[in-house]
This record gives sequence, C-alpha cells and structure tokens, in this order.
Amino acid sequence: MKVRVRFAPSPTGGLHLGGVRTVLYNYLFARAHGGDFILRIEDTDQSRYVAGAEQYILDCLEWCGLTPDESPVIGGPHAPYRQSERKAIYHKYAAQLVEQGNAYYAFDTPEELERMRQDHRKDEHTPAQYDHNTRTKMRNSLSMPEADVKALLDAGTPHVIRIKMPENVNIHLTDMICGEMTFDSGLSDDKVLLKADGMPTYHLAVVVDDYLMGITHAFRGQEWLPSVPVHVMLWEYLGWGKHMPHWAHLPLILKPDGNGKLSKRDGDRLGFPVFAMNWTDPKTNEVTTGFKEIGFIPQAFVNMLAMLGWNDGTGQELFSMDELISHFSVERVHKGGAKFDYEKAKWFNHQYIQKTDTAALLDMALPFVEKELGHTCDKEQLEKVIPLIKDRCTLLTDFWAQGHFFFRTPELVEKAAITDKWNEQKQQFFTTWSTALASLTEWTEQSLEASFNEHVAQQGIKKGEVMLPFRIMLVGGKYGPGVFAIAALIGKEETIKRVGAITG
Repeated sequence: MKVRVRFAPSPTGGLHLGGVRTVLYNYLFARAHGGDFILRIEDTDQSRYVAGAEQYILDCLEWCGLTPDESPVIGGPHAPYRQSERKAIYHKYAAQLVEQGNAYYAFDTPEELERMRQDHRKDEHTPAQYDHNTRTKMRNSLSMPEADVKALLDAGTPHVIRIKMPENVNIHLTDMICGEMTFDSGLSDDKVLLKADGMPTYHLAVVVDDYLMGITHAFRGQEWLPSVPVHVMLWEYLGWGKHMPHWAHLPLILKPDGNGKLSKRDGDRLGFPVFAMNWTDPKTNEVTTGFKEIGFIPQAFVNMLAMLGWNDGTGQELFSMDELISHFSVERVHKGGAKFDYEKAKWFNHQYIQKTDTAALLDMALPFVEKELGHTCDKEQLEKVIPLIKDRCTLLTDFWAQGHFFFRTPELVEKAAITDKWNEQKQQFFTTWSTALASLTEWTEQSLEASFNEHVAQQGIKKGEVMLPFRIMLVGGKYGPGVFAIAALIGKEETIKRVGAITG
C-alpha cells in the first residue's frame, strides 16, 4: 500500500515548534517512501476557531518548503480537506456506532456534569470521569427508557454522542517510536464523539478521516497517548481495525532546562521565538515573534528542527532537504523529550549563512536591510558588502547590524575609545591624509592602503596607532571588516566626510 501521511492542525493560533516538527517528520517519511503528504484542517471546534489561522499555517509550510500533495487549497481525491465541510460524513458513522451499541446519546446539562464530577470524585484532587462507573447515574440512552430517549430526540433536546468504552479490556498498540504499549480500557472516559452543535470531536473525526483518506502512518505528539485507547476502540468498533495506521508518537520539545514542555510563555520569558513565523493574535493584536522575522533561513530552521529528537547516528548535523529525506528513519527518533537550545538554533543559521552563496544571501538579506533603511537599498552595494561581513552574521538581521555603516553615516560614534590616546600628531596625520585623499585618482582598497602607509611613513607614526581611530571614524565602533575595504566601498566623498567629523 502506498504510504500516506497527514498533518491535521486546528486553526486556533500560531504554529508552535512542535507542530512544525510534526509536519517535517511527516514530510520526510512520505518523501523517503515515495508517498503522499496531506494537509487536513481540523476546524470542528468552532469555539476556538481563529480567523486567519488557516492561512497562517499554509504560509508557514510554504516558508519551510514543506508543500503538501493534497490540501484545502491544492485539493485532491479525498476533498474536502476541512473537517467543518465534512459534517454529514461524521453523522453517518456516529449513528452507526449508536446503532451497534458502541456509543450512546447523553442529554446531561453542564450543571449536571459538574455535579457528577464533584459528587463522585475519587479524591479531593481528582474529579470523577464520565465512564463505566458513572454513566448509569447520568441522563443518557443507557440509563433511560427507550421511549424517553425517543421523546427527547424528537423534541430536539440538546445532546451529545459518547463512545461506550469497555471495562477491563487490555488495549494493545505497537508504536513505531514508543514500542509495545498496553492500556487499560477502564481508565478511559466515554469521550464525546459528536457535540451538541452537530460537530464531531477530534476523536471521531481523526479516525473517520484517516480511514477514508487512506492514511497509513500517523505522526503526532506524545501528549496524545492518553487518547490511544479511545481511538483504537473506534477503529475496532467501526470494523476498520486492519486498516488502522501505524502510529508514531513523537517526543516532546522541552524547555532549555529540560523541565517540562516548551511553551510560548517560555519563549517570551527567555527571549527566543517558538513559532515559525510572526503570529498576530486577532483579539489582542499582540504579536508573537517568529523564526522567519527574527532572521532565520528556512533551510536552517528545518535542519535544526529535524535534529530536535532525531539523528542519523553518524554525528552529522548539517543536512540539505534531499539528505534529510534519504537519511530519515523513524527508528532513529528518540523516545525521550528533546531540549530546545536557542544558541544551537542560531549556530545552525550561522552555518547556513556561511555556506550560502552571495546571490542567494542578497535576496534573503535585502528585506531586512531595506526595513532598517526605510527605503530601497542599492543592491549592487549590498552584493559587495555581503562577502565582507557574512562570517560575522548569525541571523539575517545581522547584515544590517554588521554593515549599516556601508549605507548610512553612523549616528553614534565611540569617540571615547580613542579620546584618551588622541594627540596633535594623530590630528595632523588625518588632516594631512584627508587632503591627500581628495586628490587620489584611483579609489580602491589597495590604493587606499598604499596611501595610508605612505603617510604613516612620512609622518613617523606607528600604523597601529591610527588604524583604530580610522575604524571608529568609518564604522562608529570597534568592529567590521578591513577598514580599507570599507573606505573603498563607501566612496571618496563619504570617507573624507567621516574623517572630517572627528578631526574637525
């Protein structure tokens, strides 16, 4: 059977690192086996639906280069790919489960549910579940006469459909990552399958859609392990057990200290992004910074994500997408959680900047430079600047931080760095050399250094004593590439202007 995998996010907000890694592992597995990667939108929880979130997910996948074969936008043989548009399909199978005796109608009000949780709680910290212990005490089609149930249904009384979980059954699952697992059915509650608004819950929809779309392998986070018994029973109840996909429950992405799952709050607190791209909360207009906007190259971001919970066993860390596809195997995915290291993430980006050619970096860096400039950038100038500063750049934003002085006269100049050792001799050197620069006919890095050396020798001053002042004049600080390369690129007029700003 052809491999078919899916990523099925809920459009409720920004796409977290863990979500993008799930996409990536799905994508790599599908491509490695010549299979299909499907994007399905699980938008059945209308109370949590956020406008713009679906497009945001699509944009994130496009930026990462993880293009699905079937999706709500692309279409495909199993359309529609939004669960809200598949409502009638779920009703059919929910009704089948009720008819078989594997599910039942429940008419309990929110107040009745809360009273049950409190009255039958196991201890002060554990509210009761709606399960085999409590279902007979509630208002549902298992505890009520058939005529009463029919009357409530005919009257349009709000109700849900719940799965009837068996008692004392050992449910087995062979997970591709976690291995052999056994669950006690009696510990699972009777999950709602169809809500009062007619929408299915995740539990019913994921099973029905995975079957109808021919999903062969399902990757999702380990936080979904408690739902395994319910899902396995649904596959069995619906008669599809032999078609159930192979499951792979991925390890969590942990905080840098390894203490718990990484969250948006951790990113905000520690000062790093946890979303692929900027996400703006439509309710508060609060912007959460993403890896794209902070200056990550998408290939570096993807490479970093791949290594969060997987390695190929050779010690190699840098992989192209083709290499990731050819090397990826589920057997090498770790069972334990992977600690997120932002410094390591930046290391990946630095490595990609170093190995990316100037033409490609020009396209990547240009938007960041123009944003700071506030106007169109001279692309030819930037193309010359990039090779001079790329080794100092970790993020794409660094092309401005490390090279702003090529495009704009520094507003802040660290005069204090040279004031203590400034004297009349140095003043005289730059005054004289500045005059000589005005008549220099060849303006190149080599000719500038030759002229500089000539005046150093003429005035009997040590070259090292005037190199730092010259850098401060050009750059504003004690950093940057070779000073003569800087002067050559900013031009004669600007060089003389900056020298004059210090010497007067």
